[in-house]
Amino acid sequence: MPATRTPYLLLDLDAVTRAYDRLAGALPGVTLHYAVKCNADPRVLRRLRDLGCRFEIASAAELALLRRTRVEPRDVLFSNPVKAWEHVRGAHAVGVHRFAVDSVGELDKIAAHAPGAAVYVRLGTAGSGQVPSEGKFGVDVAAARSLLCGAAARGLTPYGVTFHVGSQTTDPTAWDAAIQHSAQVMTDLLEDGIRLHMLDIGGGFPAAYVAYTPRPSDFGKHIRTALDRYLPYPVDLVAEPGRALVAEAGTMVTTVIGVAERLGRRRVHLHRRPFHRMMEALESRNRLRYPVSDSRSSATLTPYHLTGPSCDSQDTVLHDAPLSDTIATGDTVYIHSAGAYTTGYASRFNGFDVPATVVAP
Repeated sequence: MPATRTPYLLLDLDAVTRAYDRLAGALPGVTLHYAVKCNADPRVLRRLRDLGCRFEIASAAELALLRRTRVEPRDVLFSNPVKAWEHVRGAHAVGVHRFAVDSVGELDKIAAHAPGAAVYVRLGTAGSGQVPSEGKFGVDVAAARSLLCGAAARGLTPYGVTFHVGSQTTDPTAWDAAIQHSAQVMTDLLEDGIRLHMLDIGGGFPAAYVAYTPRPSDFGKHIRTALDRYLPYPVDLVAEPGRALVAEAGTMVTTVIGVAERLGRRRVHLHRRPFHRMMEALESRNRLRYPVSDSRSSATLTPYHLTGPSCDSQDTVLHDAPLSDTIATGDTVYIHSAGAYTTGYASRFNGFDVPATVVAP
């Protein structure tokens, strides 16, 4: 391990390569656009760029980071359905030409600040992921058709349909209804003289945590079957994976600063916290179970609540995590599959420093 003060996130870029190869192999004919918000470390972006991956952004700042990484803006998708007008104008000025929408107001914004751009509509889904992510965005089939017709009327290019089935989705059938609804939009628009160019099957592809996770090939086979069954004509296929590419590449390395027993529960207090890159522990109410290990590597394990150093009582990573029964202050705890949605959530709450990110040798 690098001689770096804990806590820090240890990234294995070769694991990113393996994850990319697995998912790309499972989705032949689908162009992968990595969701930058998942982990925006420049070294991750460079590795994915070199592998041939493309990118999806939610802000002008993410686009600026990609440009510094020598990514061509024309290959970037701007999939945040509600964007600040200055982000739209700035992105369009440097070559981004595809923007997601899910409202008339967004159409008007893009027509004003990115004239002639291509737009793709986000459909709503029920959402089946372990981490709540759906409900804020998306429209139904009829509204999607109306918006794409409205795009044409504004001089924009009606380009495609997108959706998101929910973050950390472990059910391959979750894509069925969304693909069927997308196909209905495509079919209905033919009556309006509009033929779309792209279907974006979104993200949600899972990574391996403690719970069982199907193989990427299981998702690929099921999604391909749905595409072949429902799509009325061929379109460019894209996906926006995030955690599936980077989660397993990251390990949060942290030190035990205290061990205590309260209300019949053993607690290990760590020199890191959910606000230090582990916010999904809170968002999922600890249902997202990170694999853990420790430096003692004892054969006898005991369940502990893992908590952080802040004064916030919500500062808990895991309940009943199995660690060595003799774990003590000064020992090291490793939280695995921590490469996704951790870096971007970091804060300095209570004055604690944001952990460094270290690339494994």
